[in-house]
Amino acid sequence: MAPRAVYTTGKGSSGVGLTAAVVRDKDTGELTLEGGALVLADMGICCIDEFDKMDEADRACIHEVMEQETVSIAKAGITAALNARTAILAAANPLYGSFKKELSLHANINLPAALMSRFDLIFLLRDKPNRFIDLSLIHISEPTRPLYISYAVFCLKKKKKKK
Repeated sequence: MAPRAVYTTGKGSSGVGLTAAVVRDKDTGELTLEGGALVLADMGICCIDEFDKMDEADRACIHEVMEQETVSIAKAGITAALNARTAILAAANPLYGSFKKELSLHANINLPAALMSRFDLIFLLRDKPNRFIDLSLIHISEPTRPLYISYAVFCLKKKKKKK
């Protein structure tokens, strides 16, 4: 169990939001250093959803964290190296909406090999579409559920007739 966890999305995160930013304090007017998601998750886990949707420039700042477990910053006269000893759990979707067996993992996810090589484990979760099972899993209000299941059975019968 991780003592702390931070969740963020790749689409809504910038490199600064992941690492650190220099901000002006509202009360004193002084410049201060504010840690991003990877720094806040120090000694814990940082979960990044939609990792594939992150801008390339924003992804580049993750390299240092994954390699050296620190975030270096030198802005507005502030120079610091912040600890970011965090495990990164990243989720990415296939480039074409569904995984294509004939393409490599890199081609399916469209992430650079240099970045993917920094992950210790990569799990591939594939969903094999099955209309009947998919419809049976969705939560539909009780009065309309038989209609959806009947439609799924109808589609299966229709598909069998075509063969």
